[in-house]
Amino acid sequence: MQKLVVGNLKMNLLTIAERDCYLEAFQRDFEKLSKNSVEIVLCPPFVHLEKFAEKLKMKNVFVGAQNIFWEDRGSYTGEVSSLMVKNVGSKYVILGHSERRKYFAENGEVVNAKLKAALQDNLIPIVCVGESQIERNDGETAKVIVQQIDQRLKDVPISKISEIVFAYEPIWAVGSDVIPTGDNILEVKITIRKMLVEKYGSSLAEKVKILYGGSVNSKNINQVCLDPQMDGVLVGRESLIPNEFLKIVEILNNHIA
Repeated sequence: MQKLVVGNLKMNLLTIAERDCYLEAFQRDFEKLSKNSVEIVLCPPFVHLEKFAEKLKMKNVFVGAQNIFWEDRGSYTGEVSSLMVKNVGSKYVILGHSERRKYFAENGEVVNAKLKAALQDNLIPIVCVGESQIERNDGETAKVIVQQIDQRLKDVPISKISEIVFAYEPIWAVGSDVIPTGDNILEVKITIRKMLVEKYGSSLAEKVKILYGGSVNSKNINQVCLDPQMDGVLVGRESLIPNEFLKIVEILNNHIA
């Protein structure tokens, strides 16, 4: 299965000049790669989506949105729909990120509605799940992950399951520089895969990519991705520095080789 590396640029790139500088640096550093067998997705703020889609025409490089609303159009001031981001060049969308859950009170029902909208409009959803520090300390990680996935997949057609990407993103690891062990990450991957097999069968479950997200960088990529045999990573702050982000890509490229 092709590895997937997703860069979540969050609420950054405040000016046109900053955006253009980022894109130039990314293009320049990308050309230094000996090859690229990894699928790369960059998810900038909404205001930069169209320019990113226009400029990033390299092999295996795509654009994604950081969020969507569940309706396609209408009187929803301040919201952006799946069709809008699709029509300006997005292929992917991040859904249910821990920061959305923390700051905007997004629950499983909300993420489920957004997931169904994304699938209906042929976006590939990257659905985030993960436990808090308290839940981990209480030994409830597996229980929480299963509950979250169950909520997010409610009434999702079985024909669409293989199009979903899951990102295991422990809340306590995001931006903290504290990460789970490779064994901990593998345990969660097995939990997710087992649940999908029980619900949808092994042939379908094996097509679903499972990523790790939370303080990912080139120094820990073996621990968080290669050792636990994850299908890729969701990268936060390191994606803001193209050179550092592409170091992660290069390591995965070399591993594939």
